[in-house]
Amino acid sequence: MNLDHWARDWFIKQGISADIAAYFTVTLDVIILLLASFILDRIAKRIILRVVKTYVKRTKNEYDDIFLEKKVFNGLAHLVPAGLIYNFVPYIFDNESAYIDILLKLIGVYVIFNVLAVASRFFRSLETIGLSLKRFEGKPVSSYIQLFIIIVYMLGIVLIISTLFGKEPQTILAGFGAATAVILLIFRDTILGLVASIQISSNDMVKLGDWVGLEKFGADGNVIEINLTTVKIKNWDKTITTVPTYAFISDSFKNWRGMENTGLRRIKRSVNIDLSSVKFVTNEMYQRYLKYSKLSGYLLEKKEEIDAFNQKVGADKSEVINGRQLTNLGIFRRYALKFLEDHPQIDQKETVMVRQLQSTETGIPLEIYAFSTDIAWVNYENIQSDIFDHLLASIPEFDLKVFQNPTGADFKKLNA
Repeated sequence: MNLDHWARDWFIKQGISADIAAYFTVTLDVIILLLASFILDRIAKRIILRVVKTYVKRTKNEYDDIFLEKKVFNGLAHLVPAGLIYNFVPYIFDNESAYIDILLKLIGVYVIFNVLAVASRFFRSLETIGLSLKRFEGKPVSSYIQLFIIIVYMLGIVLIISTLFGKEPQTILAGFGAATAVILLIFRDTILGLVASIQISSNDMVKLGDWVGLEKFGADGNVIEINLTTVKIKNWDKTITTVPTYAFISDSFKNWRGMENTGLRRIKRSVNIDLSSVKFVTNEMYQRYLKYSKLSGYLLEKKEEIDAFNQKVGADKSEVINGRQLTNLGIFRRYALKFLEDHPQIDQKETVMVRQLQSTETGIPLEIYAFSTDIAWVNYENIQSDIFDHLLASIPEFDLKVFQNPTGADFKKLNA
């Protein structure tokens, strides 16, 4: 180049030897090239961003704003100065083919790194867009995006090795094939997470916002993030548990989404009745129970039914055990059922039941089984507590006692 000859001649006129003048000339060329590249990078960046911003402002689509926000287009500007350096390096080092080869390889690696950065930002933008779309609501979008990024980076590594060592990409991939065992060992969690993510997504097992419980990991709360290798669960005590994605395939877990979708939450709790307090209903008890508005109709109908049966079989009424008789526990079961049927926050379309479980050393468990129409935790607990508050207070009115292990106060009464 004429500029090189002029610079070399100028250095020689200053009394510098020809060899050193040649090095100074090359150094000057490198400085000029780097300065030109820096300026060109700035200009290209401004032009590209200005054009992109103008286009983004004109469109009503909000998704292109995300690409601009994630700086996807910034990386493209860095490719322009790289192209300038790539084309001018052979002219600067025209007599040093070894330097030219090394520099061209390094520039190639630089270009690949920039392309990888642009691709990574592009996929991150797609992740943001995917998470904002209703059709992908609850889907493990982040897992798939991470998978694509891993694939892109693996291809980038192959291309970088191919560029540095002058080998064909197919040869590098063949070498990776021989190291499959090592790769599987290194990326074990990633591969397991990938398989689990696909199964979770295809079977719709877990999605963002689901309330899940995994006893093995002590996790009980809402899913706030699903990645390729982990799932983050925000527990009710505000702690965060990180669970491997494949644990949702290999271990059992409970998903409360069905409860949230139906808007119903089950009440299943029992109270233990003291065995010694269960008895046949006397006439005095019967007359008293008739005054309870929820039972009067039932008692009259039941009394008529029992009397008809006893008369039919000729039951000897001199002994109370003969024939059929009303019991205070049976009447209380009916009262509790009627109370649930009249409750405004109990769904009557679902199962409503008061059942007697197997007797134990702690009495007769009387279980309430129903569904609350309010699934909010605080409201649900209040509804459940109100029901049992009333039933526990009603039990003595039916000449029944709640079973309770002796306390210190009971022993004091015995001593007294």
